Amino acid sequence: MLGGIPFPFLVLCPLYLFGDSAAFSSEEKIQSSQNLERNEVQRPLELREIVIVIQSQSNTFHKKRAENLRENLLNQASSISKDLPRVLLLHEILKNEGSWTVLPVIPHLADVHGKNSSWIFFCEEETTVKLQRLLETLQRFDNTKSWFLGKALYDEESTIIHHYAFAENPSVFKYPDFAAGWALSMPLVKKLARVLRNEPPSSDFTIDLKHEIALYIWQKVEKQELTSVREFCTDNPTSSKTETCATAFNGTLLSCGNPVKKEDIFVAIKTCQKFHKDRIPVVKKTWERDAVHFEYYSDQEDNTIPTTDLGIPNVERGHCGKTFAILERFLKSNTSKTNWLVILDDDTLISLSRLRKLLSCYDPNEPIFLGERYGYGLGARGYNYITGGGGMVFSRKTVRRLLNSKCRCYSNDAPDDMVLGMCTSGLAIPVIHSPLFHQARPTDYPKDFLSHQVPISFHKHWNIDPVKVYYAWLIQDSEEDFHRKKHLREEL
Repeated sequence: MLGGIPFPFLVLCPLYLFGDSAAFSSEEKIQSSQNLERNEVQRPLELREIVIVIQSQSNTFHKKRAENLRENLLNQASSISKDLPRVLLLHEILKNEGSWTVLPVIPHLADVHGKNSSWIFFCEEETTVKLQRLLETLQRFDNTKSWFLGKALYDEESTIIHHYAFAENPSVFKYPDFAAGWALSMPLVKKLARVLRNEPPSSDFTIDLKHEIALYIWQKVEKQELTSVREFCTDNPTSSKTETCATAFNGTLLSCGNPVKKEDIFVAIKTCQKFHKDRIPVVKKTWERDAVHFEYYSDQEDNTIPTTDLGIPNVERGHCGKTFAILERFLKSNTSKTNWLVILDDDTLISLSRLRKLLSCYDPNEPIFLGERYGYGLGARGYNYITGGGGMVFSRKTVRRLLNSKCRCYSNDAPDDMVLGMCTSGLAIPVIHSPLFHQARPTDYPKDFLSHQVPISFHKHWNIDPVKVYYAWLIQDSEEDFHRKKHLREEL
């Protein structure tokens, strides 16, 4: 147990209008905290007052990454103080499907650490933390007051992934970039815990967690806003830009050896007759050339593409019947015994070369279900799922377990990604999240958020030139070339 600390704190890493008083800027808040520094002397903050929570996942690869970060942090701490911080893995705190959404663990953290801790720090697996600098940064803020700290992101235009919130002026609302780390003071944590016990989040869907947490805090806890902290950074740890930073982020595409061979991936493209003339030519001009094994599945055979008719009538939405037919065909096909199946929409843009690098980190003999994670009904025993637009990646073992179960579509037009989420939840197959898959277009995300990524996919052709987007964001090249193309992406 940690010693008693009089002023506890918590730190977290990874259609509304403000009135004038609510629009008090993050920069102004920082200035007010700096004035506090000059006018008041606070007692030194100690490492034992910080609880660090790594936003981990239960998959073997991700758990190991989180454990490595924990070891690094404890090694740093031992050179600073005899009293070490607590370092927790998020997926181990509460054993439920919704723990990754952070809010469900807040009451637990308040109960267990509220008396003895001054901060709890959440960060991602790839966040680099300079513990001494973090200690100095947190020291600047009065730990008897409510603080919500992070590197601020904002929307330049209203976006569907945020339900068009703050449509008249979306840039007014700031939310944290989890890659840089984010923080709550314990007075705010305790307020938040009380609210959560009486009024848990009411939204059925969890889509963009960082925005939704900030919005919940603003709505439910006295319009508490994010204060932007300059020491919370997302530049590469080796960059000179991070010299004064408490955090940095390694945005290099993960690779764990040789990329998976092209021949070991089967790509299934869902389409229909009405999109044969406009969407399929985009696929052929972009990523199809990087695929060895692939098929287009449509409601009408067209030998010029060619397409395969699975005998499932086309529906306007959902496509669950078609997706399960694809799973069946994948297992029964004699032409390809690949370890990996990727199911894409015909308007998904993807870098298969980057995906092959990423898949080198996963064991195909494990049940792997990978992509961009969403949640449904997580406050009431719901489930996680991989949103289909960004691409769904299955190991052969996952497909086999799905089809050996009795879990099936309740109708052909049921939402395939959500049904798959229900099935994998029932089978205890973990949904593995990668922020490199995107359900929307590049323009739907903050530039600062994408600036530290080497993305794998985007979705939708609406109001963009998809071929230009592919060549600016996803074309196979070195990471150095990708970063040199920044000006091309900004022009789109």
